[in-house]
Amino acid sequence: MNALIITDVQYDFLPGGALAVNHGDEIVQTINQLQSKYDLVIATQDWHPRGHKSFFTSHPNKKPFEEIWLNGLNQVLWPEHCIQGTKGAELVSELSTNAIEAIFRKGMDKEIDSYSGFFDNGRKKSTGMSDYLKGRGVTEVAVCGLATDYCVYYTANDALDLGFKSSIIERASKPIDPERYERVKKDFQLRGGSIL
Repeated sequence: MNALIITDVQYDFLPGGALAVNHGDEIVQTINQLQSKYDLVIATQDWHPRGHKSFFTSHPNKKPFEEIWLNGLNQVLWPEHCIQGTKGAELVSELSTNAIEAIFRKGMDKEIDSYSGFFDNGRKKSTGMSDYLKGRGVTEVAVCGLATDYCVYYTANDALDLGFKSSIIERASKPIDPERYERVKKDFQLRGGSIL
C-alpha cells in the first residue's frame, strides 16, 4: 500500500506569507491531482507556539536565517511562522482536503524545531505518523509540499530510516534554497530514496 504525504502546504509558506517559498502556490493544483493516485493521503502541519526557540525574535540581536547552536543541535533562526491558531498556520484553502485522512502537527515543543513529519529534529519525540502508516499497511511513501530542501527532505529521509520505500515528488514541491536542495537530493538518493 502506498501513501502520499503532503507537507506543510500552509499560508505562511506561500508567496506573501511570513516564510514564503518562491512559487510555492504553483504546486497546489498538482498536489490536488496527485491525491487520487494513492491508497492513503495524509498531511503535516507546522504548528508552533508563540515564542518558539526556532524564531529569530526569541534571541536578542539575532537576524533571520542566522544559525545558532540550540539544545545540542544546529538551528536556523526563522522568521515567526505558522503560529498556532493564526491564518498563516492554516492549510491553504485551494488544497483539496477531502481525501486527507489524518493531519500530523509538528513543531509544538517550544525548545526544538521539527522539520520532519515523523520526529522533532533531535528525534526526542515521535509524532505517531510512522505507527499510523504502518498500522494501515503502508510500505511506500511519496512526499511533496513545502519546502523541498527542509521539511519534505527530512520527512522523506526519516521514512527511509523507518523502513518505508520513500520518494520525493519534485513537480509537487518547491525549495527555499535550490542549491541546498540539489545537495540534499544527492544525499537522499545515495541513501536509497528516489526522485519522481
